[in-house]
Amino acid sequence: MHSRTGSRPASPAEATLNEIGTTRLEAFSDGVFAIAATLLVLEIGVHPANGHQLGHELTRIWPSYLAYVTSFITIGIIWINHHHNMRAIERPDRTFMFINLLLLLDVAFIPFPTRLVAEYLRHSGEGPAVIAYAATLLVMAVLYTIWWRYARAGRRLIAPTVSESELRAIDRGFAPGLPLYLLVFVLAFFSPLAAVILTLALAAFYLPSATLFAER
Repeated sequence: MHSRTGSRPASPAEATLNEIGTTRLEAFSDGVFAIAATLLVLEIGVHPANGHQLGHELTRIWPSYLAYVTSFITIGIIWINHHHNMRAIERPDRTFMFINLLLLLDVAFIPFPTRLVAEYLRHSGEGPAVIAYAATLLVMAVLYTIWWRYARAGRRLIAPTVSESELRAIDRGFAPGLPLYLLVFVLAFFSPLAAVILTLALAAFYLPSATLFAER
């Protein structure tokens, strides 16, 4: 590994520090992603019912299934892309770690608006519930874009072994995210159900590319 400020090889102590810094950031991030994804299933529940009513209750809560699948896939894609993009980072600095913390703050918050969607979709109050959900995902997209742009600018935190073509490929992957989640947010004011369905469609759209990145 070489220093980003010159051709001097990094000392063993510097190399160890860089490796530990990245590893600890990834480990902490992975833990938050895992907990957030796990908490989603706790938002699925049915009212007490006898055997004859249980089948009806299981079908009645279809918004819970929709919200769960949408949020789980979304968090999963964020995690896959986060893992892939961290491979391009030579080492994090304090600012990058703070931005990463804000991103994780938003990710950890996702189960709450997911619960709102599960409870209020197709009922009175669905508008504010879906708006809160869409706003959370929009903030996530904004923070994720800032997260990458900060590391990318002037190759500030990028490892020397990462080519410009690889960076441009990541840039192209980020490009549609922010405007699309902004579209979801605007749509939530007019058609909450359509906004949730579009969010699921975005997750399904990004899933193949996220899996491809993970395999590289």
